[in-house]
Amino acid sequence: MHRPDEQSVECASHEKTVVVERPTARVALPPPTVDGDSDGEAEADGSQANDGDLLEDFPDETDELELVHSRLSSLANLRLERFARHLRKLCLRQNAISLLDPEIFKLLTQLEELDLYDNKLKTVGDALDNMSALTILDLSFNLLRQVPEALSHLPSLKTVYFVQNKISKITGLESVGVTLRSLELGGNRIRHIEGLDALVNLEELWLGKNKLTKLENLSTLSRLKILSLQSNRITKIEGLDQLADLEELYLSHNGVERLEGLESNVKLRTLDVGANFVPAIENISHLVLLEELWLNNNKITDLRALEPQLKNMTDLETIYLEGNPCQQVEGASYRRKIMLALPQVKQIDATFARLL
Repeated sequence: MHRPDEQSVECASHEKTVVVERPTARVALPPPTVDGDSDGEAEADGSQANDGDLLEDFPDETDELELVHSRLSSLANLRLERFARHLRKLCLRQNAISLLDPEIFKLLTQLEELDLYDNKLKTVGDALDNMSALTILDLSFNLLRQVPEALSHLPSLKTVYFVQNKISKITGLESVGVTLRSLELGGNRIRHIEGLDALVNLEELWLGKNKLTKLENLSTLSRLKILSLQSNRITKIEGLDQLADLEELYLSHNGVERLEGLESNVKLRTLDVGANFVPAIENISHLVLLEELWLNNNKITDLRALEPQLKNMTDLETIYLEGNPCQQVEGASYRRKIMLALPQVKQIDATFARLL
């Protein structure tokens, strides 16, 4: 979400780089007082009315505004309209905003990034309808119960965050099917993977900490590179046959009972199946590009499968096996046996492997 304060512009005629200063406003008010004065008592929720113009010292040409933890509940006094022609990024993190005034936001037609992380929004209404240039939208840690219909007015949207809301069903994404590259819906109440068929160009899908029980309806996401499903209720690895470009798969803290279903995912570089019920290392010898393998806190009883399954993974640098019965069975020989079987590995669990 962050962009440098300075932009480098190549000048072909002079064959050198010119650094251009970008007008940027960063405003952060001190935390509210807690000494029992009248102001503190009046604002028990930590927010306060801001009667003055916090941005009066910044020029109209400012293209980035960051008002983080500024105890804002309303934007009426900020006169954002005067920045409308130049504003590209607006960050309003950690405030108390419960309403997006369409009369203010409809003027911000040049906005490319809008960050409303950690506010009190239940809906966005039609405030975003004129933001045709918006590429990044963060509505994490709010009170949304569904994916906003406003996405249909965002033809340039590439990345959207809905972390830690109250969304129970994936809907309303058809309109951003061609443009969307990254979708984050972690920490919600979703029970089924659905409503993703239109997202043919999606590269990252984050669905951790929901209530999912099955890997399903992923076949149209043929360009997916990252799939994160940590902390759900999934018991079987399946439904990944069409994800030939998948590079990172995160399934820790589920109920997976066996390593399987990865026959078509030969581009995997990271596989995280930690904290499940996997009893053996099997069915992954074909994943020769693997760099990180997390199998900690499972039910693996011995290390005999290490060499036959993992020896051809020449890029494998990190392996986690702690918390399995094999660690206790092998005792002092645990790390040495792993190093002998996998000399290419540089890190075993949380520590680096020493050279033999």
